[in-house]
Amino acid sequence: MNAAVSSPAVKVVRSVQDQVSPEEWQSRVNLAACYRLTAMYGMTEMIANHISCRVPGTEDQFLINPYGMLYEEIDASSLVKIDLDGNTLFNASDYAVNAAGFVIHSAIHMARHDVDCVAHTHTVAGMAVSAMECGLLPVAQTCMRFLHVAYHDFEGIADNPEERERLIAHLGNHEAMVLRNHGLLVVGKTIAAAFNVLFRMERACQVQVAALSCNTKLITPPQKVLQDTYDRMKPRDNVPGLSGELAWPALLRKLDRVDPSYRN
Repeated sequence: MNAAVSSPAVKVVRSVQDQVSPEEWQSRVNLAACYRLTAMYGMTEMIANHISCRVPGTEDQFLINPYGMLYEEIDASSLVKIDLDGNTLFNASDYAVNAAGFVIHSAIHMARHDVDCVAHTHTVAGMAVSAMECGLLPVAQTCMRFLHVAYHDFEGIADNPEERERLIAHLGNHEAMVLRNHGLLVVGKTIAAAFNVLFRMERACQVQVAALSCNTKLITPPQKVLQDTYDRMKPRDNVPGLSGELAWPALLRKLDRVDPSYRN
């Protein structure tokens, strides 16, 4: 009989709740929930990719995942706090931060003070659409939310700080950007808002890949109808259903029924 091969267990991080402000702890809980939900809905690529949020009350600090943990393992205490220069300010995990994650997320947090959360994924549908010359098409109502999105051409692995200027310029004031030959990037005023955009953009990409695979002519509504639909679907602070805030408590309840350890 062959001996069993054991793998090193992930270090159990003791709760850091008493070492951070109540506001930061709440952001940590919500960000950890966002990681777990992203895993639950199949939008992960093992330990790759990142979701970050600004530390409340700061302009130059954000929380991001430790590079070495699966999204389904991340909890509030394991998140790493860094600044815009890449300095680690607080880290209770055994892992550092991925260089490409720092470049992409620091760029957005540096320039977009109107948003608190940034998410980047490498999903099959997202990567497929990122390679399509046509970009994201308004082939269904879900897709029309992204009638106006940004695009950023592939420059290689995004670990060069010089790319930050171009990432910022291409994103502009959009809530979503297709990273050509790479994946998807979204931003939100809150963690709930960013997850809402991410989920819907991923669904839009899935719809497009499915529709194009059918080898039949696609129809799209007139531009006036598309624009009107986009205007009615884009997030507004006074409409919780559009901003993602209405769904967020329900999503947390869903997580709590399955595994509430993200709150640790």
